[in-house]
Amino acid sequence: MKSVHATVSRSNASQIVWAAQQAAVEVMPLPQELPPRSFAPLQPIRQWLDTIEIRDPETANFLCQMIPSRCPFERTIKLFDRTLFSIPPLCKLNPFYDQVVGLRFRALCYLADECRQDVSRYC
Repeated sequence: MKSVHATVSRSNASQIVWAAQQAAVEVMPLPQELPPRSFAPLQPIRQWLDTIEIRDPETANFLCQMIPSRCPFERTIKLFDRTLFSIPPLCKLNPFYDQVVGLRFRALCYLADECRQDVSRYC
């Protein structure tokens, strides 16, 4: 029997195993998985942003005012009702984007659920 070696991602692994079983090919798992990358210098800041708890209505209002609901850099440049070009949202390039958006969401939830305030002005 001919031996073939290939590296397979986790998302495709089950499909490949099924196809190999249908073709009566022996599938042997790798002896051990590769260790995850350990170099993450921004991870402590991300964890700190994720663990911030909102306990004060003034702080929640401040966060909702300071963190925009949409990316402020996204633009569509038009001339005489014709779109010349569009600038995509650049906020996704921020390494802390998900954490900041999560912080704003937690502040909105605190204001809506705990303080019973109308948060429609922040949307």
